Amino acid sequence: MRKTVFRVVILFSILFISNSSFSQVYLDQFAHTFSIVARDVKTGEMAVGVQSHWFSVGTLVTWGKSGVGVVATQSFINPAYGPDGLKLMEEGKSAAEVLEYLVAQDGGKDVRQVAMLDANGSVSAFTGDKCIDYANQIIGDNFSVQANMMLNDKVVPAMAKTYQENSGLPLAERVLKVLQAAQKAGGDIRGKQSAALIVVGSKKVMETWNDKSIDIRVDDHQEPLLELERLLNVHYAYEHMNKGDLAVEHNDMKTALKEYGAAQKMFPENLEMKYWTAVALANNKNMEKALPIFKEVFKKDKNWKELTTRLPKSGLLMVSEKDLQKILSLNMR
Repeated sequence: MRKTVFRVVILFSILFISNSSFSQVYLDQFAHTFSIVARDVKTGEMAVGVQSHWFSVGTLVTWGKSGVGVVATQSFINPAYGPDGLKLMEEGKSAAEVLEYLVAQDGGKDVRQVAMLDANGSVSAFTGDKCIDYANQIIGDNFSVQANMMLNDKVVPAMAKTYQENSGLPLAERVLKVLQAAQKAGGDIRGKQSAALIVVGSKKVMETWNDKSIDIRVDDHQEPLLELERLLNVHYAYEHMNKGDLAVEHNDMKTALKEYGAAQKMFPENLEMKYWTAVALANNKNMEKALPIFKEVFKKDKNWKELTTRLPKSGLLMVSEKDLQKILSLNMR
């Protein structure tokens, strides 16, 4: 099967290669898939969601930059649509202008499928004539859904309908619903293997590490969308953890306790979340509630007890020497 795929990709490369580096049909970048690009009109956030029967689909399909736009490039992928598209949108061109320009330069356009959306809400999509059926796209208000090599012609309409019917959800959850609807309607004719979701903000950021507010991928899984949903929930839980950590830095133990508690409620078996909840309780002078949690964590993994000895020096555990000894002398049996 792998050799067959290579032969198909090489065949298309021979047919469509030209002198332009942009028009090269890249070898081994073969992602027939369904995807969505979307913008939340209330928050200005933009997202790309995708699933495919191909390993690590998020590596090359999903592109985005805060305050600029998002791109989904698929079918026989030309990855240049991602960075080149974002660069041109950042220079002030609309998504529609950018896509028209890049497609015109692409000698392999007949096997491409691309969607772009900019921070102003301009959205455009392109499906090449030689994309494998069922291949289609629907452009709506601040979104585009597109797919190729689908089991049937119901997938793309189901995606558009689901997006429009879930306007009350946060953007990431709304996009996930769309992907789930696509799979339910038939999905990729070959099955499923990987999925990805990115969300970027409405305004440009100076720190590149803050560019994506959500960036999660499932590279290889029997149920990639179920795993993507789980990871999205983990992401939300760790957002609470991060807020708790920030509150600790500012010596705001009341807020830290609230945030750690919210995280622990989402993932009650996670030792990390239990531990920092206990730390926040101890720092908030509530040893009565903190000690049983410390004991539970230490019993399951003694390394957390060793970590506790190191926290006072860093100012993360602010308790008296007496209370510290109470924590460290807990019987783990």
